Amino acid sequence: MRYSSLFIPTMREIPAGINAVSHILMLKAGYVRQLAAGLFIFLPLGWRVLNKINSILKEEMEKIGAQEISMPILHPAEIWQQTGRWYTIKEEMFRLKDRNGRDMCLGMTHEEIMAWIASKEIKSYRQLPQIWYQIQTKLRDEARPRAGILRTREFIMKDSYSFDINEAGLDKSYKLHAEAYHKIFTRCGLKYYQVESDPGIMGDLESHEFMAPTPAGEDDIVICDNCGYAANIEVAKSLTESPELIVMDLREVYTPDKKTVREVAEFLGVDERYFIKSLLVITEKEPILVLIRGDQEINEKKLSRLIGDFNFATPEESMQILNTEMGFIGPVNQKIKIIADLSINNNLYYISGANKKDYHLQGILPSKDFKAQWADIRKAKEGDYCPKCESPVRIEKAIEVGNIFKLGTKYTVPLNAVFLDKDGKEKPIIMGSYGIGPARVAAAAIEQNYDEDGIVWPKSMAPFDIEIIPLNVANKKILRIAEDIYDKVSEIYNSFADRHMEVLLDDRDERPGVKFKDADLIGIPIQVIIGEKGLKENKIEIKKRRTKETKLVPLNKAIVEIVNFYYETY
Repeated sequence: MRYSSLFIPTMREIPAGINAVSHILMLKAGYVRQLAAGLFIFLPLGWRVLNKINSILKEEMEKIGAQEISMPILHPAEIWQQTGRWYTIKEEMFRLKDRNGRDMCLGMTHEEIMAWIASKEIKSYRQLPQIWYQIQTKLRDEARPRAGILRTREFIMKDSYSFDINEAGLDKSYKLHAEAYHKIFTRCGLKYYQVESDPGIMGDLESHEFMAPTPAGEDDIVICDNCGYAANIEVAKSLTESPELIVMDLREVYTPDKKTVREVAEFLGVDERYFIKSLLVITEKEPILVLIRGDQEINEKKLSRLIGDFNFATPEESMQILNTEMGFIGPVNQKIKIIADLSINNNLYYISGANKKDYHLQGILPSKDFKAQWADIRKAKEGDYCPKCESPVRIEKAIEVGNIFKLGTKYTVPLNAVFLDKDGKEKPIIMGSYGIGPARVAAAAIEQNYDEDGIVWPKSMAPFDIEIIPLNVANKKILRIAEDIYDKVSEIYNSFADRHMEVLLDDRDERPGVKFKDADLIGIPIQVIIGEKGLKENKIEIKKRRTKETKLVPLNKAIVEIVNFYYETY
């Protein structure tokens, strides 16, 4: 492809308010343009990158026996109503009516539609297992689209779905997808972790996410470098040390206007670990008092899985329900349900609110002074210990690039997707769901691979393999040599990507500085530089974009050297 005929609208000035590196560089390098909040146009370079990623996805999916299909984006509401998600999913779903007044929605995912087609077409165990996949547009009305193509309202997703006769079959399909995902992200040149995750709205069973670590990440993941334990902080378990036993008499202490744990701890001269934070929450069914150790934080995701949707009580609700001002609430003599975090040691003495303004109660012994439902509702933090090997854990920011879910019968039972087993008995199909966001893969690759000059693509997803840069196209000799190299390299088979080399020839009549700046910005792995100075010695220069390593090679050996240089590149 010739640069002069390719639409690459590079930018020098970026609009204010854009912070993600991937967003900035994709705009500057002419990969994308933004139409509106959360809506992006992929320009030729950006679309080439997505197609490279999609090719890898297709190859690895088909290696595990997945078959590609295509589902509609527009869905009738009644299918989503049958599973109940029409009612439980709120503003994120785009809803509309057709000309006949029929309720419809735009697909944010395709579990319902896949289960529906399975219910119509799969009748016997002989037709199972099946794995179907698609690369399709999805729509989600994000409240706060941000970080460029990382969180958008319209996006492309590779989603696959497995259909099995039993849990053992699901385990196999799940493992097949996990192994395929490892191959996909390795081929894409990403650093990544497979982490335990929250199934969320997808299902109730096991799930994992594939996370690409980067400071721009939207999620926190907990990592143990010793044993490999990894989990999204939303579900991560960790251990924390209990403080030494300090015996305290059970008595009220005067704490005027001291409401927070920190304020009371400083006032009394006691470590925050000897405090119990008492937080009143309101659920659809009842108010609940939630307890956690004073130096810890509630993990709202863990708590919501335990009690459902909830809100923290307002000061007015606190007075109405407990007749206590917020900041002085405690667990002793409470009549409402109490849930306590496991970080609170049953056999240590603590301080908490005395349920009376300006007073706290010290000497609370959990095993004696209150009854509670005990659960892990704490947010893991840096300095905690691994739940498996007790080594220290660390917390890292990451971008979610893929996920896998065991759905079980969550969708097949309500949609009557059943089959007859060997004995002629009707049983529900067991499903799994597996997603990858190609645009997220591209953004994560940029976040992990850039420098002050621009993008440094892993070669598997670069829009071109090689860029040829003749420094003076008015010089017919330089242009002729550049075009000769362009023709010959384009004919070479790229065994790494199972296709011919894709070459960009910068045939623009521009100054060398402009060409070099644009080449570094768009990030093609190998640059071939042809200039008058080198040709005086009958040589050309080849350069690795990643390391900036250069090499002068004789013109008569140029093709071999260029290809070798390419295969040495990450």
